[in-house]
Amino acid sequence: MPFYEYHCPSCNTGFTLMRTMAERDEPATCPDCGEFTALREVSAFSTGSGGGGFDGGGGCGSGGFT
Repeated sequence: MPFYEYHCPSCNTGFTLMRTMAERDEPATCPDCGEFTALREVSAFSTGSGGGGFDGGGGCGSGGFT
């Protein structure tokens, strides 16, 4: 299951939950104040290439097929 970031407008707390994709847009219960008003935030993600830049080789699609 993926992780999603939420923000509680009642107490201004941000938190992360692991939820199904079907549940991702439903309001969540805040772990700090208990209110059921927290909404999902748009979050950035990283592909985690592990390198310091683009070297033109390796990665997705480099299976040696031509």
